[in-house]
Amino acid sequence: MSENFQRVEKKYLMSKETYLDFLKETEKYIQLDEFGLHTICNIYFDTDHYDLIRNSIEKPVYKEKLRLRSYGIPGENDKVYLELKKKWEGIVYKRRISLTLKEAEDYLKRGVIPEKKDQIFDEIDYFVHFYHPEPKLYLAYDRRAYYGLEDHNLRITFDENIRSREEDLELEDGDYGEKLLEDDMVLMELKVPGAVPVWLSEIMSRLHIYPISFSKYGNIYKKKIALGGNERCSQVS
Repeated sequence: MSENFQRVEKKYLMSKETYLDFLKETEKYIQLDEFGLHTICNIYFDTDHYDLIRNSIEKPVYKEKLRLRSYGIPGENDKVYLELKKKWEGIVYKRRISLTLKEAEDYLKRGVIPEKKDQIFDEIDYFVHFYHPEPKLYLAYDRRAYYGLEDHNLRITFDENIRSREEDLELEDGDYGEKLLEDDMVLMELKVPGAVPVWLSEIMSRLHIYPISFSKYGNIYKKKIALGGNERCSQVS
């Protein structure tokens, strides 16, 4: 099964205190989804010289990335998602296909084409043949996701305990890693198909919650890979 998303995504970094205040202010507008607190695990792919993330850091009009995602630690027959994420002039386009972990690894490591393929797979396959990407980073985080009660297309997610590693780049190897942020920090992502609702804008203004340019992979690249881990993590897109 393949999926296609198109939306505006904005990120906000806040303390846990502000996060709890936000939930209290929005409780009549949003609902926690059925998954509750869950762990998202990712393998990010890049070229041998990290061309994709280096280009992304330069804030171009167009950028793209490839990742393999699971919800929790998968076994070989569990479902995972191979995702191609593109951003063009502020609009995020995400295309993904669901595969078993074995199918995904057979394709990415050995070039075995899955039995079920469609146009989105063809886009991903073109990307793979063009860039020849390889696994570069494991990244996991614990997430709570909410949706709007009036508009279910409004999505708000909160990520904590963001962690990564540059070895054992397999989803089945566990979700351990080095933390990116302090324990009292939460990353909020707002995902909307169009304009931000007035009530939400008013609440964020009242709580002094403002958008930032922030990329999990980009920050880790600058902190641990490009700069050897000796520099303070900065905010990049």
